[in-house]
Amino acid sequence: MHTVGLALHRDSMLFETAIAAEVFGTDRSELSPRGEWYDLIVCTPSGEGADWLPQGRSGGFAALLDADSIVVPSTTVLDGEPEPELLEVLREAAEKRIRIAGLCTGSFVLAAAGLLDGRPATTHWMHTAELSRLHPAVDVRDNVLYVDDGAILTSAGKTAALDLCLHLVRLDHGAAAANALARSLVVASHRPGGQKQFVISPADPVIDDSLGAALDWARGHLDEPLTVDDLARRAAVSSRQLARRMLAEVGVAPLRWLHNQRILRAQDLLERTDAAVEIIAARCGMGTAATLRRHFRNELGVSPTAYRNAFLRPEAPPISR
Repeated sequence: MHTVGLALHRDSMLFETAIAAEVFGTDRSELSPRGEWYDLIVCTPSGEGADWLPQGRSGGFAALLDADSIVVPSTTVLDGEPEPELLEVLREAAEKRIRIAGLCTGSFVLAAAGLLDGRPATTHWMHTAELSRLHPAVDVRDNVLYVDDGAILTSAGKTAALDLCLHLVRLDHGAAAANALARSLVVASHRPGGQKQFVISPADPVIDDSLGAALDWARGHLDEPLTVDDLARRAAVSSRQLARRMLAEVGVAPLRWLHNQRILRAQDLLERTDAAVEIIAARCGMGTAATLRRHFRNELGVSPTAYRNAFLRPEAPPISR
């Protein structure tokens, strides 16, 4: 079972702390293909936990070194010195390649530990300039919801912390589990951001007109060589109008949307069936297995086979051509 250490430092803010506790501290093992969820440890300076936070067991900061992932919630103090013990534990955790996520202004805690030097990172948009001023070695990104830089991840402000937590669930338990969790929390499983975030968007806003009908039609014909003109004709608009509307209402250009849908279809088939990669490539419109492997690795950082090994559900049925 994946252990998450929640670093409840003295300046932790309630909202992001509660988000992490809700995502990682509530048992949702029924959503995971492995039938397990997370083991949450709430780590405080005293080791006594917090009475107002019922999720998880308690421990001191040293217990963070036994976790598979560490989550650092936002802080009310940006230019102060966090607890020295916490900074030292975070540095040691980084050396051990434990995954560390800073939520909102929690990135200032990671930066104080020196973990963001030379890395891309983000924080609440109101404080990106301050993060750059206090920590000039950090490559601060001010137009993204979150940044995944491998073992170190950071989110923008407030509800973007939930976006990052859902991203972690997607990495650990697969797209289907993250989507199901998002539905239960009544939030989008991924929101479009200002630049590429290395995540495929699994859900679009509801569009109740010809454009929405065209997108629904396209999802049912992903195995065909669809073009922007095909979508425009279905939506009864020009190609230029289609591009403007999709950027405004869906957040991505038409070709990018089609590509995202093909990758999402491939993820779904890899999780739910034992079909050969060649068959899945045809079903999602990628043509060949080689093309699917290339795009899959570019988007998700793993091969289709590795993704299936991690997230194939035990009841996956066979699929015919």
